[in-house]
Amino acid sequence: MDFGILVSSLHHLPLFFSIFFLIYLTAYLFLFRNWTSKLRPEAASCLISLAHGTPAVFLASQAILSDPHHGFASPNTDFQNSVLEYSIAYFFMDLCHYLIFNPSDILFIGHHLATLFVFLTCRYLVFHGAYGILILLILAEVTSFIQNIWTLASAQKADSKIAAQVFAVLSPPFYALYTVVRGFMGPLFVYKMLAFYLSGAADTVIPMWVWLSWICVVVAAISVSILWISNRWLDLYRERLVILEKEQKIR
Repeated sequence: MDFGILVSSLHHLPLFFSIFFLIYLTAYLFLFRNWTSKLRPEAASCLISLAHGTPAVFLASQAILSDPHHGFASPNTDFQNSVLEYSIAYFFMDLCHYLIFNPSDILFIGHHLATLFVFLTCRYLVFHGAYGILILLILAEVTSFIQNIWTLASAQKADSKIAAQVFAVLSPPFYALYTVVRGFMGPLFVYKMLAFYLSGAADTVIPMWVWLSWICVVVAAISVSILWISNRWLDLYRERLVILEKEQKIR
């Protein structure tokens, strides 16, 4: 690709990054200024995640539906590229957050770097395959809204009865939705994606090392997600056991 064309194709990225940066600063300096220094960065990160997650689901859905020829090996449309840039900007911003405030959180930093690799190669290297990547983005972000509210409530539940109540009410439906999406729908779609790539139908436009790396990143992410949600279910089970034991003692 010509360098001039590459530069011109980056015009949305600085704008999107600036938007997420301003949202983060606003959250950190104003919206959550009364939170502790430990929780303020996490809350600001949640806010930019809210600004990214649900809009990304709608934008990615529209970008896919607006392309009548979409498929695992189809060329990216301009709309699809814009959605990829929107997500790239978010993950860059949140990566900066982790590098500054949580540099020891290797898991999340590694997750963001791997996700950026997938988006960047799809957008700026092979220019094909956005359909599959955007479907995965939808599956990853469809739980974003409830997850971020749950995370904010979890951070404040020790200091706020309302936050504790929100956390308790949201946990079961959030865990259930997350389990269905990450535990069943995600693996099923990745299986279909892998079967297509193994057929060789995309080899002329997406090199094997690219799509294979995509699959490895997604499988690793789904595996970690399944482990994470399994631990949340276990925590919920233990909490319910404690409550039952207390009720029995009262009786």
